[in-house]
Amino acid sequence: MTQISSNAQAEESLVFITSFVAGEEGSVHAFRFDTKTGMLKSLHQNKGISNAFFLAVSPDSKTLYAIDTPNFGDKENDVVAAFTIERESGKLNRLNKQSTHGTASCYLDVDPSGKTVVVANYSSGSVAALPVQKDGSLGEAASFVQHSGSSIDPKRQKGPNAHSIEISPDGRFALSADLGIDKVQIYQLDASKSKLTPSEAQPFVKITPGSGPRHLTFHPNEKHVYVINELSNTVTFFDYAVESGKLSERQTISTLPADFTGTSYCADLKITPDGRFLYGSNRGHDSVAVYRIGNDGKLTLVEIKESLGKGPQNLLITPDGGWLVCANMPGNNVIVFQINKENGKLTANDGTIEIPMPSCIRWVK
Repeated sequence: MTQISSNAQAEESLVFITSFVAGEEGSVHAFRFDTKTGMLKSLHQNKGISNAFFLAVSPDSKTLYAIDTPNFGDKENDVVAAFTIERESGKLNRLNKQSTHGTASCYLDVDPSGKTVVVANYSSGSVAALPVQKDGSLGEAASFVQHSGSSIDPKRQKGPNAHSIEISPDGRFALSADLGIDKVQIYQLDASKSKLTPSEAQPFVKITPGSGPRHLTFHPNEKHVYVINELSNTVTFFDYAVESGKLSERQTISTLPADFTGTSYCADLKITPDGRFLYGSNRGHDSVAVYRIGNDGKLTLVEIKESLGKGPQNLLITPDGGWLVCANMPGNNVIVFQINKENGKLTANDGTIEIPMPSCIRWVK
């Protein structure tokens, strides 16, 4: 296990990384991250959080929400659990759990007010919103929307597969990327009531058929949205209208080298806090694509960097923009890369953290 240098003036923060494993060995691992050296130091393993595929942290950093279900993707509905966070020890204390009203629940987000947790259910193709109580625990889902439709891939797009739901920075909208129907669904969010309503201005936007939109992210300037497409291995850039929530497509760019002929599927994308660079993960090619973001929001490829592990699943960029953390899920390791703030290029750190099936990384402010 990598250790922090004793003579470094450490500036440490808390990071949680999941192990997507069933039963008692399913875990949320707590680490200290040294923002000067880029090293992770193991702090605590919170066991018994089964199939903890995805996490979200409350705005006040007091509560963590995790998928916690023994039968991920089976016919029975999955659950999301709430935990209080012990900052010093990294321990999680369970508050309660609630049904996600769907199966293969794969994404969580919390609105900026901390009043609502939203969840995307992949296999059943739906989204839900759950109210947050005063102590951080979850109430029963107050809002549920079932997606419908299909698209052109006969194996992967027979029906809806909601793969993510991301709340806008101002908390007024929630955007859900649905891989199965090639759409980004746009919802108005009333966080005070945990209510999702299809947007009147634009209830959805279509993605090129066969693309399979998976995750999305808002640019720090709140004027652009970027969607990573799992099946087509591309990133699609949209202009975003803050007042109406409307999306207008501007560009689609590949995440893979032009000469690549193998099989690969995109997973996650993240933007540096200064809004200058975007990173997207390729599972199969096992790499991270690096883009420069222009003043107009358009992407230009900088490099495609080996992820140093199989199946890069989830990415995290530190708040100072200095480091990118990559979870190689089937590779069972986590790699830290230093970000060159001038050109966005990545350089791997010396340390490799070994974790069974790491699937999600979350920073605690």
